[in-house]
Amino acid sequence: MFVKIHSKYADQSEAVKRLVANFLNSGELVVQGSRNAIKTNFLGEEKVSIKFFQKPSFLKAIMYSFFRSTKAKRSYEYANYLIENNINTPFPIAYVEFKNRWGLLQESYYICKHIAYDFTIRELIHDPLFPDRTSILEQFTIFTFQLHEARVHFLDHSPGNTLIVKKGHQNFDFYLIDLNRMTFENLSVEKRMDNFKKMWLSKAMVKIIAKKYAALLPYDESKLLELLMKSSQDFKRKITRKKYLKRKIGKK
Repeated sequence: MFVKIHSKYADQSEAVKRLVANFLNSGELVVQGSRNAIKTNFLGEEKVSIKFFQKPSFLKAIMYSFFRSTKAKRSYEYANYLIENNINTPFPIAYVEFKNRWGLLQESYYICKHIAYDFTIRELIHDPLFPDRTSILEQFTIFTFQLHEARVHFLDHSPGNTLIVKKGHQNFDFYLIDLNRMTFENLSVEKRMDNFKKMWLSKAMVKIIAKKYAALLPYDESKLLELLMKSSQDFKRKITRKKYLKRKIGKK
């Protein structure tokens, strides 16, 4: 077992190890995916989230063991980068890796503070009358702009991967989660707009975001709207086509 723990939690190393050792038998299940699972539990009196990354395939185990950081390690390191750049994410506490006697990765865990959030962008997509919808989208645009200015290209920028906490009247905090897939680079205007494509935005939402982002950059609003609309629609068509082909193949 390899444990990397944040200096603020250095005195709780053994408690972190116990959380991981008892992951299957304790805590509250939040997400059960085909490959990963997320549970909440308590580290002392503090509620934390624990993400479990299951044993990878043999080839991926070689890759993660010798050529690329594990998903747990990347989650931890990327969270630290975000916080250093004043971008909200649940505070990173530790990551844990298990390897076999040949040094091949078996499973890994990422532990962070738990965020009691109110909703995500997904709710705004499904409810055009969601309270403060325009204000939330504008503030979400500022949050994404800050990501881009910090050279963060978040590859999983999708409706459920930003937690939103209501702080007061038309005042919201945003927390980025599911961090293991991002790159760090100077983003062109085209890449910045393309980064919104997985949000599955309606035309009305696209207009709000384009207007706000154009003011922040600054950039011609009509050109930005055109870029964002095209990227969003192209992505929707791509996903729709994939689903159609999948259904068609399944019927054969």
